[in-house]
Amino acid sequence: MSTLHTFHIPVMGTGHSIDTPIRVAHWGIDSVVSIVDDLLVERIRKHYANEYQLPFTQIARNAFDGRARRITAYLDTVNTIVQQRFDEVKQSSFAEADSLKNKYFAMLPDVSPVKTLWQSMKHETDQMKRNMLESKLTATMRPGSIDVNVMTKLDHLANDEAGKPLSSEFSDACAAIRGFAESVVESAVILSAGFNPRVYGYMANFPQFYRDTTGHIKKKIILKVSDFRSALIQGKFLAKYGLEIAEFRIESGLNCGGHAFYSDGKLLPAILQEFKEKKEQLAGQFRPLIAAFYEKQGWEFPYSEQEMVPKITIQGGIGIYGETQRLLEDYQTDATGWGSPFLVVPEATCIDDATLQQLVAAGEDDLFLSNVSPLGVPFNNMRRTGSEGWHKERIEIGKPGSQCPKGFLKTNTEFTENPICTASSQYQLLKIATIRESDVPEEAKQASIEAVLDKACLCSHLGNGSLIKLGIIQEHRGAQAICPGPNLAWFSGPYSLSEMIDHIYGRGESLVPAHRPHMFAKEIDMNIEYLERIMAQSDLQDPKTQKYMNTVQKNLEEGLALCDEIAEQTPYEGENLPSLKQTVAAARQRLEQLLGTPV
Repeated sequence: MSTLHTFHIPVMGTGHSIDTPIRVAHWGIDSVVSIVDDLLVERIRKHYANEYQLPFTQIARNAFDGRARRITAYLDTVNTIVQQRFDEVKQSSFAEADSLKNKYFAMLPDVSPVKTLWQSMKHETDQMKRNMLESKLTATMRPGSIDVNVMTKLDHLANDEAGKPLSSEFSDACAAIRGFAESVVESAVILSAGFNPRVYGYMANFPQFYRDTTGHIKKKIILKVSDFRSALIQGKFLAKYGLEIAEFRIESGLNCGGHAFYSDGKLLPAILQEFKEKKEQLAGQFRPLIAAFYEKQGWEFPYSEQEMVPKITIQGGIGIYGETQRLLEDYQTDATGWGSPFLVVPEATCIDDATLQQLVAAGEDDLFLSNVSPLGVPFNNMRRTGSEGWHKERIEIGKPGSQCPKGFLKTNTEFTENPICTASSQYQLLKIATIRESDVPEEAKQASIEAVLDKACLCSHLGNGSLIKLGIIQEHRGAQAICPGPNLAWFSGPYSLSEMIDHIYGRGESLVPAHRPHMFAKEIDMNIEYLERIMAQSDLQDPKTQKYMNTVQKNLEEGLALCDEIAEQTPYEGENLPSLKQTVAAARQRLEQLLGTPV
């Protein structure tokens, strides 16, 4: 993983960041590709193989171990292209002011020692010293990491041609792990969307996830987590298999793109504070377990204690340089993730032109926390997308839902022995018929039917924008879904890659207005709004519900107190701390009205 930059580009949808490494890795920028949809990556691989004149042999949908093989082939292709583009940058000359090589170093953060060395080289008049500096700088260059994301709970197990279940190693998540492990890329897999012990244990089959005799790990593991307890539990489980965590990637539960996972009222300042205070404990808990595993296997265990301290990074709702400074300085995080703002940077993400224009024009009311995900998890969404229009047309003609061409989100067995997707026509027609036959008031029936019809085909629609953008399909043949976080409302664009990077590093004029609410303020508002949603759908007299509400209240009280302290501090550059103070005061009033007790 590159350490030249202090930010990375997280995974976005199945298609939005599908080719982001091809677009930005040659500049030394780390990014994350979704490998959920192996059918999509196969089509993207064919496109880029043709563009770069690389060999391509299609891996049929029904080919043996086809999912893993498609993922491996795609990552190998991406790696070849990234190396080719990086070599072009590396071989260019420092002598030309606007060369690719100078652009590479100009993008680095101003605090980087490498950037400082580059500035010195530019002003060096002694040719011998300049040549030495140029060689030294060239030696520091490396491409960004081609990281992948695996949602471990998306682990559908298919049947063979005879209709019998395949063995667990062919489940969706395990096959994705295998596809990544057997590729040539030396990068990281980000495990997200929950703890799956079977998948975690399966990773122990691959030596690529372990240290070699020099201490090098070819395939690193990153865990996306919501709190310290989750990090500790999952990290200890992996450590028992000798597997190390290179990084814990903390994400705001609600103030993010894509699926949102509510963290029971825990706010980022409280979560980050705990990680800061207990960071060394993580390595201390994991190291003995990992060492014991290596000893049991009879392996040499070359390591330094410092290398085994996991990095801590943070993403979700970050929008301005001052916020990154607080995260890096006050909470001693190692890097930040910037996702949604890059959706309006065509050099970085693969978005069709029509959707890009919608993103550019989107305001706060256009971005919302929806119920469209078949997983039953809140999903950050945008109004009036191609996907939304497609589903409305299907409903109007009496054929709601999708034909489910891919089936990655098949989880429901309410009507069938084998799982089906709640966004499929099969499920929606069966469920609506059941609702209509039920003995409940008409108003309740209609509300239940609307909840069924909310579900959308994310498997296909999140990838269609990339297929349209690359000219693989025509716009009229693809319904496009997009999953920006609410932070995007404050960015207009489209922007160049350099413009966005300058914004991230606080260089030049800010891309967002000064009155944009602080990221912590937005997170507070989203937590209160989500609590209102939970309360409206819950039996508040139920003892379990009351116990849960007490937990949420306690977490919110702790987080609000910390935000109050932050609001009184000296702001970093561009930080809108007055908005945080106002939001905390308003949140306390809303909570008192909701819960009936002062907060």
